[in-house]
Amino acid sequence: MTTKQTLPELLELSLDKKFLFLGREGLFTQDEIARFLKKHNITMTKYLEEDVVATIEPLNLNPVEEDISNDAYDRKIPSFSLDEFEKHLSDGINDDELLMAIKLTNDQERVFRLLGNENISEELFVKLLMMYQWNDDEEDNRNDRDTIMYTLKRYIDIKPNEADLHYSYLTLRRLATEATNPKLLLALIGFQNFEFLIRGKEKVTLRETIARNEYLDKEVITKLVSLRDKKVDVALACNPVVELSLLQTLLAKEDEKINEALATNQNIDDAIFITLLTKEDKVVQLLLLSQKINAERLGFVDAQALEDDLFSTIGANEHLDAEVVDTLITRENETLLCNLAQNRTLNAEQLESIYAKGLRNTVACLAVNPVTPVKLLEKFYETYEDHDIRRALAHNPSTPEPLLRALFALDDLEIQRSMASNASIPLDILDILKVDTRLQNELAENPILIKGYETVLDYDKKAVQF
Repeated sequence: MTTKQTLPELLELSLDKKFLFLGREGLFTQDEIARFLKKHNITMTKYLEEDVVATIEPLNLNPVEEDISNDAYDRKIPSFSLDEFEKHLSDGINDDELLMAIKLTNDQERVFRLLGNENISEELFVKLLMMYQWNDDEEDNRNDRDTIMYTLKRYIDIKPNEADLHYSYLTLRRLATEATNPKLLLALIGFQNFEFLIRGKEKVTLRETIARNEYLDKEVITKLVSLRDKKVDVALACNPVVELSLLQTLLAKEDEKINEALATNQNIDDAIFITLLTKEDKVVQLLLLSQKINAERLGFVDAQALEDDLFSTIGANEHLDAEVVDTLITRENETLLCNLAQNRTLNAEQLESIYAKGLRNTVACLAVNPVTPVKLLEKFYETYEDHDIRRALAHNPSTPEPLLRALFALDDLEIQRSMASNASIPLDILDILKVDTRLQNELAENPILIKGYETVLDYDKKAVQF
C-alpha cells in the first residue's frame, strides 16, 4: 500500500507538471496561485490533462466539476483541499515582499482579501490592518464590516453558539480593552471611532477605550495624543502606564475632568499630588480615596486644612500606610472614623481601637466590615439592639451562622433585605428568602445565586452546542 505524498512533497517533485484547480478560487487569485506554482516550475490548469499530478478542490463543486474530480480519482491522481493548498501558500508568503508590492500599487482589494486569510501571521495581519483604507464616506460599508469581523474572529475567542458576537461592533470595545499587542492597538486607532453605551454611564468611544488599555507603548500614546481628543486625554490621564512627563502636560491643561482622572492615577508624583489638592472638591475627594498615602503625603493633606467632611474621605482609602491609619484613628473626626471602621484593609487591632473610642455611630460600620474580629461581631449582637447594627450584622459575610439564624428569626423585612445578599447565609434560609418577591433586587446580588445562574447558563450553552 503506497503512502500518499504530502502537498509540499508533491510540489518539490512535480517539475514541469500541472495542478488541476476545480471550482472557484478562494483567498488567492489565479494570478497569485500561478506565480506561486511558477516557483516550483508547475503550471495550473482547469482541464484534466495527461501531465496533471494533483487536483486542488474546494468543498463545493458543480456537477461537471464533480465528474472531472471522479475521473481524476479513477486515475489515482492525488487530491488536496483548497484550504490545505491556501494554508501552504500562506505559510510561504514573504511578508516584506508582499507589503512592498502592496505599497507600490496600493492594492486595497488584495489587502482586504489577505485580512480574511486566517493562515497569515499576526504580525502580517496587523501590518495589513494598518494599510487598510476605511470607507468613511459610507456609514455601513460591507468591506469595513467584514474587516472588523476578520479582526474580531482572530482575537476574540467565543463559544460556537455566540458566533453573532463576531459581527457586533460592541465586541470591538472588548478587544480594545483586552488587547496586549501595542501594534494592534495602534491599528485599532485607525478604525471608525465607534461609541459604546455603557450601562448607567455616558457613551464611551473606541479611542478612549484604547487609551485606558495598560499595554500602550510610546508609539500608541503619541498617536493618541495627536488626536487632540479630550475624552482620550482623560483616559490617558488615569492610565498608570503613561509616563510622568505626559501626566504633567495633561495637568497643565487645567481641565477638571482631566484632573479627576489624574487623581485616580497612582503613577502621579508628589508634585502633581500637591497641585491636585488645591483643585475642586471632587478632585480632592478622588485623590484622597485613590492614592497611596504615606506619612509625608498625609502631611501635604493636613497642610491644606480641608473641611472635616472632605478630609474624612481618606478613611475609605484602601492604600493607606499602617502608620497613617494609626495616626488617623487618633483624630476626633467621627465621619473619618466611620469610614475607617468600614475599611477592609485595617487589621483587627486597629478596628478594636476604633471601637474602644466609644462612638456609637462607628459600631454599625464595624458590624458590616468582613474583617472585623468575630468576637466583636458577637459582642455587638449581644450588646446592641439598634436596628442599623443588626442590619449590618445580617449583611456581613463574616457573621457566624448562629447569629445569622438568630437575626433571621426576628422576622424583620429590613434585616432580611440585608441578609438576602450575604454570601454566607445558610442555604435553608436562602431557600426561604428566594420565594419572597420583595427581596428580588437583593437576591440578585447574592454570590451564591449568581454562581448558580452562571452554572445553569453554561450548562444550557453546552447543551445547545450538541
